[in-house]
Parts: sequence; structure tokens; C-alpha cells
Amino acid sequence: MRTAVVILNWNGIKLLRQFLPEVIRCSPQAEIIVADNASTDGSVEMMKAEFPQIRVIVNPTNAGYTGGYNEALRQVEAEFYVLLNSDILVTPNWIDPIEKLFDADQMIGAVQPKIRAYNQQTHFEYAGAAGGYLDRLGFPFCRGRIFESLEEDLGQYNDTREVFWASGACMFVRSSVFHQCAGFDESYFAHMEEIDLCWRMKNQGYRVMYESTSMVFHIGGGTLDKSNWRKTYLNFRNNLELIYKNIEGKYLFRSLFFRMIMDGVAAFKFLFSNGFSHFYAIIRAHLHFYRMLPSIRKKRIALKKLEKNRNSTGVYMGSVVIDYFVRKRRNFSKLGID
Repeated sequence: MRTAVVILNWNGIKLLRQFLPEVIRCSPQAEIIVADNASTDGSVEMMKAEFPQIRVIVNPTNAGYTGGYNEALRQVEAEFYVLLNSDILVTPNWIDPIEKLFDADQMIGAVQPKIRAYNQQTHFEYAGAAGGYLDRLGFPFCRGRIFESLEEDLGQYNDTREVFWASGACMFVRSSVFHQCAGFDESYFAHMEEIDLCWRMKNQGYRVMYESTSMVFHIGGGTLDKSNWRKTYLNFRNNLELIYKNIEGKYLFRSLFFRMIMDGVAAFKFLFSNGFSHFYAIIRAHLHFYRMLPSIRKKRIALKKLEKNRNSTGVYMGSVVIDYFVRKRRNFSKLGID
């Protein structure tokens, strides 16, 4: 098999029963694998009994999205990996267009399909939408989704486009590039790890693409709900490391300086709207970043040695925060990105 669809599972027995049948039906050319992160809900036993045609990899511990996939993918031989969340409904012919895109350009490292919301199927979904971008301060956003504003899919992104990052909810990745980049950074555990991987790919000259003729529907929020303070902590902590590790040197200190100001504003906004736990989560994220700075600096130095033909396509040189909250530009098309 050229393509392996690898679903990471942790206590997701209901989602597996709901969505695995369509993955199997719509993916006849692929090997279907479920990598289980030490579930305790009977997931492994259920899969062996009800889906004997799929392969199950049992990870010894729950090492999160990053460690779970790194452990599993060391045991998978395929030209292309599809990292698929367990809460995604796939559609017919979702694999073929992306295989063809990979075949057309050996410098494509990762691809994502169009991702719509499962619970509002006319609209794009938060985690990926029509491909990920990054602004000059390291804030991620998507074609079709800026912060909490989700666009209706009216065909405005029916194209094949180079972007900056592909969503980890449904991410096709060339296996050789994944391993060349040493996989996911396991210090992230979860959240923004796919952006980090894509950024490292692009710093080595690879391209990340969006392909609209492949489409899936995503429930979302399965790992941590947005009301959970730990989600806030991981997002802010991981984003700081993301910037420090990967951004071009001439932008590093300026970006971190403005991020500290904006994160401070965000912390007080959380304090008055979401309570103390989210405020403190941002403080904790910064304290962790400062404490781990020596080890993160070592990563940056090591990655710098691997850089060649840095590819910055998909970086927006404006501030998506100012555009969204001050200028009220809530749609991607309002940002003036070609």
C-alpha cells in the first residue's frame, strides 16, 4: 500500500464505532491503522472483534498526539501517511487527489483537504478549514476561519493552493519528509504540533498544500474543550516555543516583544470573561517558556543547521489580531492576501 491512514485513539470507542466504517469504505487503496494510546475503555478489544480488517498498534502509554504518532509511525511502512482524527467523517475519493498532488511535486511535504464542520456542514471547521496561515507575530489562522469566525463554504476556496500549515485533524504527509524532520516535537504533547512540523518542513524548502477536491467533516474539540484552562495553557505555551524555534532571526526579538504585550492583553481579557483559571494558564505558559528557554534555544540552533531554501509562502506580514479585533476584518478575503 502506498498510503496508510493512521488514526490515533485514546478512549474514543464511540467515535471509532461511528466513523471507522466510512474510513474503511472510502479508502480501499489504503491500509487502515488505529494507534491506541493506552485506552482503558475497551477500544482495542472492540476493534479486534468488530473491525478485524484493520491493524491495531498499541502504544504503551498515553504520550499525547505527538508522542503517540511518533511511536506508531516508526512501525508503519508507507509512502504517504494520513494522520486522521477519530472524529472525522471522510468522503468518497478523498485520497486519490492528494496522492496525485504528491506525485506531481516531490517537494510537497504535507497536504490537507477541505475541512468542513460535522455539526454545521455548510461551514468550514475551526481546525484547518481551507488551509493554515501564520501572521508575522506567529498567530495562526485559516482560509475560512479567523479566530472564532467560521465562513460558509460557497466555493470561494475551491482550488489547490500552497499554504503555511496543514491541519493535524487530517494531515497527509510524505513519510520520508516526516522522518527527515524527526517527526513531531514531543514537548508539545498536543496543540500546534502540526504547525511546528510544517514550519520545519518549509524551513527546509518543502511545500505545504491545500487540495479542495478532497473533503472531510470534523466534529472538533475532542482532545480538550475550549473551556478547559489546559487548552489555553498548551496553546500559549506551544505558540511561544513555535516562534522561538522556527522564526527567521531578524524577526525573532520583535515578534517575541509584541507577543508578550498581546499575551498580556489576552490574559486580562480572559480574567474578566473566562475567569482566573485561564488568566493563570497564560501566566503559567510564559513561566514555562522562560524556564525552558535554554533547551528551546538548543533546538533552534540545531534546526538552523538544517535550513535550506527557506519557504515563507503562507506568512501574512500584517497582524491578524489587529485586523480582526480593531479593523473588524472577520473573513480571510478581507485581509487582501492573494
